[in-house]
Amino acid sequence: MTTESTNTSKNAEQEVNEVEVNTADVEVTTESDVEQVEEVAVLSAEEQKIIELEQALAEAKATVANQKDSVIRAKAEVDNMRRRAAQDVDKAKKFALEKFAGEMLSVVDNLERGLATIDSEAEEQKATFEGMNLTLQGLLSGLEKFGVKAVDPQDKPFNPELHQAMSMQEVEGVEPNTVIAVMQKGYELNGRLVRPAMVMVSKAKA
Repeated sequence: MTTESTNTSKNAEQEVNEVEVNTADVEVTTESDVEQVEEVAVLSAEEQKIIELEQALAEAKATVANQKDSVIRAKAEVDNMRRRAAQDVDKAKKFALEKFAGEMLSVVDNLERGLATIDSEAEEQKATFEGMNLTLQGLLSGLEKFGVKAVDPQDKPFNPELHQAMSMQEVEGVEPNTVIAVMQKGYELNGRLVRPAMVMVSKAKA
């Protein structure tokens, strides 16, 4: 074998070895790429799971907020119902005696009219006067305990919400629109007018 043939054979073997080395490099590179792709796939799955969990958490928070609002509204409604019920009960207690008080006022009126006809200075009528007066005062005291109070506007400004004007008259030295006489006292029950006072009112000069 000649020297030239020997060199040619060595060059061919070297080229084959280089090809094998390049092939190995290709294989190594391919395995590395596969690992990277798998790692990216794992990361993408984890990120997707995180996104799903965040969405579920947001939905849960929204549900809790809605339920909290519902509970607050329900509590407010219950409180309002309790308050209205308490007010109704209070009104029922205060004004349950309204009709009864109205009936008793006629008794008060009769006793006052009877006393007006008795001469308290006359010896023979003194005992009758004292007895009727004690009865009247006891009745008024009992009515007052249950919230019934007299409206006696003598010499006070006329108030159409509490008084009923029966007539008007010019009176010297008296301001117009002043109550100059009370024909029948009015009464209130716990601040509510049961009966207006019947009065005579002064008026300005023509």
